[in-house]
Amino acid sequence: MSWRVANACAERKFGSATRKQIIMFLADKASDDGSGIWCSKGTIQRHTELGETTVKRTIREFLKEGILVETGARGCKNGFTVVYRIDLAKVQALELTAEPDIETGATVDPVQTGPGTGATGAGVPGPQRPPNHPKTIQKPPTRERVAVADEEAEKVLAAYPPDRVRGKADCLRRIREALDDGTDVEDLLQAVKAYATESAGFTRSKVCFSDNWFKSGRWRAYVEDIARSREETKAKQAEALAGLAGWVTDRHPLCRHITPGQIEALLAAKLVTQAQIQAAGLRS
Repeated sequence: MSWRVANACAERKFGSATRKQIIMFLADKASDDGSGIWCSKGTIQRHTELGETTVKRTIREFLKEGILVETGARGCKNGFTVVYRIDLAKVQALELTAEPDIETGATVDPVQTGPGTGATGAGVPGPQRPPNHPKTIQKPPTRERVAVADEEAEKVLAAYPPDRVRGKADCLRRIREALDDGTDVEDLLQAVKAYATESAGFTRSKVCFSDNWFKSGRWRAYVEDIARSREETKAKQAEALAGLAGWVTDRHPLCRHITPGQIEALLAAKLVTQAQIQAAGLRS
């Protein structure tokens, strides 16, 4: 645990309570330089009690923004877990949580702008800041974030077959609610496209109009299928990687078919060592 990294993250704004909760959990696992964060998304989900898709989406956002950096991988019972590093330079470039002091100007009876320091009954100085100090007030969401949410909702609705779009305002509201609940925008977009493909040959009497489709939550089954398929793919990749590691450790003749990219993946997952790679006649 690094108090330095935790304090640096605590003093910055990350855009939402969910993002702040996840980055603070990761900071708790970091070394003083922000590196060495080794915990799976399942671990993050269990400790933060957030949804699985929310955690995955937020991690992807942090990686895209450069706040998190993948530095390797470590083997585990399910294959391997990615090792992250918090980029402290990116964190320090974010907006501070502290607000500037508010100038109230002079009145007939001038108001104190500084913190109260009057003595208490026991002669001890009073609190530096009263509970109702303006700095305790949370700012509302910025218009920029609202605009991003509207843009994402429009993108999802645009993928719905245009001849079946009905009640656009209600559809956009329900899409935003789904995204706010933690559904990944790309997963929801793929769900809409999957339904559009699946129902392409349906007559008008057999299709579901967009307002009913989003209202009834029919997209959930498609999102669940997408998530299940993604996990199955990851499991197959981990299984294949474990098989390649067995070839290397056994110096199997089929080692010659292992590609440089697969060697890098094996080393990153720490399933084999550099010495084992060389012993098997391979070059990293």
